[in-house]
Amino acid sequence: MPACPGPASVVFDPTLTEYDFGPSHPMSPIRVDLTMRLAADLGVLDRLATVPAEVADDELIATVHEPGLIDAVKRAGKDPEAFEPAYGLGSDDNPVFADMHRAAAHVVGATTEAFRQVRSGDSLHSASICGGLHHAMPDRASGFCIYNDVAVGMRWLLDQGVRKIAYVDVDVHHGDGVEHIFYDDPRVLTISLHETGQALFPGTGFPVDSGGPDAQGSAVNVALPPGTSDAGWLRAFHAIVPPLVREFRPDVLVSQHGCDSHRDDPLADLMLSVDGQRASYLAIHDLAHEVTDGRWVATGGGGYALVDVVPRAWTHLLAVLAGEPLDPETTTPESWRTYVRETLGRTAPARLTDGRDPAYRDWSEGYDPASWLDRSIMATRAEIFPFHGLDPRP
Repeated sequence: MPACPGPASVVFDPTLTEYDFGPSHPMSPIRVDLTMRLAADLGVLDRLATVPAEVADDELIATVHEPGLIDAVKRAGKDPEAFEPAYGLGSDDNPVFADMHRAAAHVVGATTEAFRQVRSGDSLHSASICGGLHHAMPDRASGFCIYNDVAVGMRWLLDQGVRKIAYVDVDVHHGDGVEHIFYDDPRVLTISLHETGQALFPGTGFPVDSGGPDAQGSAVNVALPPGTSDAGWLRAFHAIVPPLVREFRPDVLVSQHGCDSHRDDPLADLMLSVDGQRASYLAIHDLAHEVTDGRWVATGGGGYALVDVVPRAWTHLLAVLAGEPLDPETTTPESWRTYVRETLGRTAPARLTDGRDPAYRDWSEGYDPASWLDRSIMATRAEIFPFHGLDPRP
């Protein structure tokens, strides 16, 4: 891992945990709280500038979202009990709650500040752990995502004159909202590695979904078989992501780090470990230094194993962002484990590792047509690589 020549930051303040769908919803804000406490107790935050964020105004949100959705979110937040379901709001996935517009707009503001940090040069790397709400569409909320903070930040970056952006989404669910918003924009390369839509929400993201008429090859989808573990996931990542990002030559690398690909996540069927996820963070960090001179914006995303997975995974991410990765064998601090026990009545993990070696077989070592995983990788390479002048063969 190359040394980071510039400062790094995380955009956060405790009020960002007000993005809260209620106690029975899978996406509890406790996961963000536990992450930031673990990172603080391990000294990771001492190596990052912690930057506050303003609540995004309507004008910024409207660069991606239709006024009708913004108005509906405001109405829902003013009187949740009287709100009739509309614009994807009021569903099981996206229940309404008091002041939801402010909470969602604050996430947009935080992520956009991370983009501003990198664009201005105040930070070489910047993270918005509360962000990564990649399912929201211009006209509707979707999949726990009210506003698409990542897309708003990317639109802002393009409006600032950035020439090209590469977006890498490692959430277990297809990054459909971000892809949709930039589907016909040749300035943006979107790459999503996710469990196949044949088995998982949102049911989209297949190799043939490869970009609009003016941006063919700009949307990249790797639809992974259920049960894919570290070795297979990393094989797919390295077979697809680095060659495309290198060829695209973006000015900024943006990544979404949903950690719901973990084997313990209750909402999906991939089998990664925290160790495999950490390996992906290191790979993305190194790719940023290779291709974009280190300009990297990282966001959170999904992840519903609230105690056992999310805090460890995202603490590793923040440590990589800070330029000082944590040893996987590191013991979690007693202060953090006590907080988990007293707050949630749960026993927290004792170490930052799952005890797995995230080794993988490189794509150059051969293609196995009998393997569902290899067929999935080849389908993406065959669909996308020719658009970029790359040879899809191993």
